[in-house]
Amino acid sequence: MSRFFVILVTAGIFLLLDLYVFQAVKVFTRGSSPDTRRLVYGIYWAVPVVSLGVWIVTQFLIAPDAISRATRQFVWTAMLIPYFAKLFMLPFVLIDDFVRFFRWVASFFYQPSPSPEPSAVTDAAIPRSEFLMKTALAVGGTTVAGFAYGIISGAHDYRIRRVQIPLKNLPKAFDGLRIAQLSDIHSGSFFNKTAVKGGVEMLMAEKPDLFLFTGDLVNNTADEVKNYVDIFSKIKAPLGKFSVLGNHDYGDYYQWPSAEAKRQNLKDLIEAHRLIGWDLLLDQHRAIKVDNEAIGLIGIQNWGVGFAQYGDFNKALRNTDDFPVKLLLSHDPSHWNAQVTAKSDIDVAFAGHTHGMQFGVELGDFKWSPAQYRYKQWAGLYQQGEQFLYVNRGFGYLGYPGRVGILPEITIVELVKA
Repeated sequence: MSRFFVILVTAGIFLLLDLYVFQAVKVFTRGSSPDTRRLVYGIYWAVPVVSLGVWIVTQFLIAPDAISRATRQFVWTAMLIPYFAKLFMLPFVLIDDFVRFFRWVASFFYQPSPSPEPSAVTDAAIPRSEFLMKTALAVGGTTVAGFAYGIISGAHDYRIRRVQIPLKNLPKAFDGLRIAQLSDIHSGSFFNKTAVKGGVEMLMAEKPDLFLFTGDLVNNTADEVKNYVDIFSKIKAPLGKFSVLGNHDYGDYYQWPSAEAKRQNLKDLIEAHRLIGWDLLLDQHRAIKVDNEAIGLIGIQNWGVGFAQYGDFNKALRNTDDFPVKLLLSHDPSHWNAQVTAKSDIDVAFAGHTHGMQFGVELGDFKWSPAQYRYKQWAGLYQQGEQFLYVNRGFGYLGYPGRVGILPEITIVELVKA
C-alpha cells in the first residue's frame, strides 16, 4: 500500500469525524442568526481543512530536510489535538443518535399520548439532545485547552522528586548517598533551550554525589543532541556520571539510507555521551568507591518486553559478586520483572521509558495514567521483596510536545542504611 494512499485515507477518516461531530455545532448555533452560524461553521471547517492541508503539503511537497524536526512536530500536534478533542466529543454525539434511533424504532410500535400543555418550568428545561451536544462541545473545548496548556506550561514544568531507599547491606561510607537521575531527554523534541537549561540548573542545585541517565538521549539521530551538549555537560557529580542507551538511541525508528549509516549514527551517539562527560555503560559495570568501600553500578543496553532486546544482562553482571550493593541502569522497566526480580541480587534498578504517557493525574498518593495499562511499573518507586525499582517520568517529551498531569522529572534518590 503506497504512502500516498495511506495519507489520503487517513485524511478522509479525519474529515468523516469532522462531519459527524459537526452535529454538535449545528445544535449549539440553532438559535443564532444566519450570519453567526455562517461564521461559526466557517471557523469550524477552516481548522481541519488548513491543518490537513498543511500536513499533506509537508508530507509530499516539501523535502524532509527543508523543515526542522520541531516544525514537523508542531504541524502534527496542531493537526492531532483538535481530533483528540473530537474523539472525546464522539461518545456524546453517539449517545444522542442512539437515543433518537431507538425512539424512531419505538414509534412504529407505540404511539405516545398527547403531551400536556408545557409549563414555564419545562419550557426552561434544556432538551436532552441539546444538553448532550453542548456537553460534547464543552468536553472538546476543555480538551483543546488542556493540551494547549500542556505545551505552554507542562512541557518544561520540571519537578524534583525525592525518594529515600533503605538497604540492609549498604556500606557505612554510602549511608546518605545522593543520586540524581534523569531519563528520556529526547533532545530532538526540544523547542525551548532556555527552559532546558533551567531544568539542568535545578538538578545542579541539588549537588548530587552520583548522576545516572537511563536512556533515550535522542528521538532518532545523534545530531539531535548537538545543540544541547554544552547544557548537559554542566552536570557535576563527584562520584561520576553514568548513562545507558534507550530504545530510541539505536535509530530503529528512522529510515536510514544504508545499514552503515545507521551504524555510524550509533557511533556518533556514543561519542555524544563522551562529549557530555557521561560514562556510557554497554553491558558493563563500574565500582563506585568511597573511603575504601565500594558498591557496584551495572548498566545494560536496552532490553524491553515488546521492544528491541540489545542488552546482555549476564555479561553486565560478570565479576560483580563481591559488591555488597548493586545498582542497575536499565532503560525499560519491563526488564525488572523479566530478568531482575528473584533472578539476580540487584538491590536497586533505575529505569525510565514510559514518560507516564505524558498524560494522567497525580494527586497525593493517587496516580493514574494510560501507561499503567501497558506497564506494571510506570512511574515512581516499586518494591518486591528487598529489591527496588525507580521509574523516572522523563525529562523530555516525544510526539506530543507537552505534558498534562504527568510532569517532567528530576529524581533525587537517597540511599540509607536500613
